[in-house]
Amino acid sequence: METLEYFLPQVWFGILALFLFLYVMLDGFDLGVGILSLTSSTEERRGILMTSLSNIWDANETWLVLMGGGLFGAFPLAYSTILSALYIPIILMVFGFIFRAVAFEFREQATRKFVWNLSFGIGSFMAALGQGFALGAVLKGIQVDEAGHFIGGTWDWLSWQTILVALTLIQGYVLIGSTYLVWKTTDELQTTHYRTAKIAAWTTLIGAIFITISTPIFYESAREKLFQEPLIYIFAIIPIAGVVLIWQLLSSLNRKEERAPFIWTILLFVLTFIGLALVVFPYIIPTRITIYEASADPSSLVIMIIFIGFLIPVMLFYNLYQYIVFRGKITTEHYGEG
Repeated sequence: METLEYFLPQVWFGILALFLFLYVMLDGFDLGVGILSLTSSTEERRGILMTSLSNIWDANETWLVLMGGGLFGAFPLAYSTILSALYIPIILMVFGFIFRAVAFEFREQATRKFVWNLSFGIGSFMAALGQGFALGAVLKGIQVDEAGHFIGGTWDWLSWQTILVALTLIQGYVLIGSTYLVWKTTDELQTTHYRTAKIAAWTTLIGAIFITISTPIFYESAREKLFQEPLIYIFAIIPIAGVVLIWQLLSSLNRKEERAPFIWTILLFVLTFIGLALVVFPYIIPTRITIYEASADPSSLVIMIIFIGFLIPVMLFYNLYQYIVFRGKITTEHYGEG
């Protein structure tokens, strides 16, 4: 039983990390495209951008629902504490999702599309901003008592560190959204997003550098962990690998490649998640509550693993099927058909 109490929380930490990564990767380019739609100069361009997402966006967000349900079942203490601490960023994210969903449903039938175009873009920005503040607050640390209950203030999530994380995450979403549009569009619109991808690559890199430098300076717990062997060698490799991936991404954009930039961006997200997981583990609420302290009963975790074991392949197949069916370029003709 002691082995299960030690092993099962680690398994669920990995499962939730997988859900979070799939959500950020898949819905990340959705949100990035939505933010980019605010800069579109014509209704035709905005229509093409929304058409590129119209058949896949709802499935992408399912991974966030699975993560929320998994966190509630596997780590109920962390679920209640995180929601109490991040009530405002989560509400901001939810309202963003509502604006996006309503815009998708009503825009095509509307005679005047300006309101729905704006709702789609602003909703995407709100959702990304809320997620960035939530991530920054979790990494910064949540104030809890000995029982693990939130004892902080309403605005604890707002600081210059969380603003930096939020802006960097938004730039990351714009980057993956731009590389997705490079893959999916043609002609002048594709050329435009070659440029936005280059700009987003540099701004994301600058934000990542500031976060990497400031984290060990301002957080003693992170500093102690980062400079311990053997993690110090791993954390020395990650920034170098990140620079190499950025270089490959920029090179592929300069060569006008279509699929390679999106692949390099995904690899950047993978590398970032590996670094975050190593910094956070074994805490579910850094740096106060571990996954072992917050986990549910082992029998509950086993039952949930059996259920998730069936659900994950179904969800992956559903996502893959959608991308296969709706593969190919989005052109003016596709927009006209919508």
